[in-house]
Amino acid sequence: MTAWILVAGFAASALLLGAELGSRWWIRRRSRYYVWPPGMRFEVRQDPEVFPEVEPRVRFDINADGERGGEVRGDELGLYRILVAGGSSVECYALDQPTMWPGALERLLNRPHGLDVLQARRVHVGNIGHSGVGAADLDCILERVLPQYRRLDAIIIMVGASTVYHWLEDGAPPSQPPSVVPELSLFSRHPGRPFSWGPRGCALMDMARRLRTSLFHPVEVKERAGAWLVAGRKMRAQAKELRTTTPDATIVLDHFEHHFRRVLRRALAHADRVLVVRQPWFEKDYTPEEAARFWHGGVGKAWKETVTVYFSLEVVNRLLGFVDARAVQVADAMGVEHMNLRTLLSQGLHHYYDHDHFTPDGAMVVAQAVANILLQPPARPAASPPVRRASGSLVES
Repeated sequence: MTAWILVAGFAASALLLGAELGSRWWIRRRSRYYVWPPGMRFEVRQDPEVFPEVEPRVRFDINADGERGGEVRGDELGLYRILVAGGSSVECYALDQPTMWPGALERLLNRPHGLDVLQARRVHVGNIGHSGVGAADLDCILERVLPQYRRLDAIIIMVGASTVYHWLEDGAPPSQPPSVVPELSLFSRHPGRPFSWGPRGCALMDMARRLRTSLFHPVEVKERAGAWLVAGRKMRAQAKELRTTTPDATIVLDHFEHHFRRVLRRALAHADRVLVVRQPWFEKDYTPEEAARFWHGGVGKAWKETVTVYFSLEVVNRLLGFVDARAVQVADAMGVEHMNLRTLLSQGLHHYYDHDHFTPDGAMVVAQAVANILLQPPARPAASPPVRRASGSLVES
């Protein structure tokens, strides 16, 4: 009897080991890169004291292609497919699915006039924006993600602010470019992710989580989202040191230009139309109420550590202006359309709930402005436009 128990134990262990190794092989060879886990759903319940301008409850639904947005079939007849990429101003974490500007853009373009102009039966807008993504990070994301798509009708890019904030978080070193997000942290699904032999880190558990998400679409509830902002705003208001200058910013601007150029080159190779929506920000002579909403510009990461040193808002705004000017230079040199939203987003806390992020009304302004551009012929032809291929669906693996 003891021998049979030992044999059964060895057999079970061998079976589990084989299943684990097989799962690792499948993930390495067959898995794709996704910024968001396909099929993920969660509900964000926001603290009304932190976000008085936005909805108290927000849906965050990820489709089978890893985009925040509705489901889409690549072989759908008459589909006009748009991919939107960038940082937190694209992600719109504090806004509901139809309220975020990519969602509102989809709704506007699916009106009869929009469909007629685009010669489409349906417009799909997929959002792969994510907080903390700067130009270098977006370069990496598009390098990994775009080859998984067939040709897209349009790609919309909004990026820049995080490149500045990463540099300031590092203390604005004059001889060091901004920190970048590690590649494994940019993707929720990554074929090269490391595994361990423990229950939480093994490939079998990863496969089980994927299967559960794809089959049952469980809804995760996040309570009191953004509560850290109370402390973040307080730290900025009570900063022990406020720096009003930075060293020469050439290194951060050259870093941005290098990766932004690569971002546009990748987009041009995968879409019939590329539009740069230049990163807007909230700049004016701030009232005390407005200034109290800001938490950006610290030396350190305010969402996870105590920060006592901050750069002035004038410094932050000036750096964002430098980056915006570089974005214009690169886009013009490459023949890529770009648009400026700052004159449209002029109503302070009615349009922004902090320095960079949109309220529902602000997001609607963005969506309407972008829709107006897309429903016009391109302002100038893209540099060396590639030949149009099939509809913008994901390539079969």
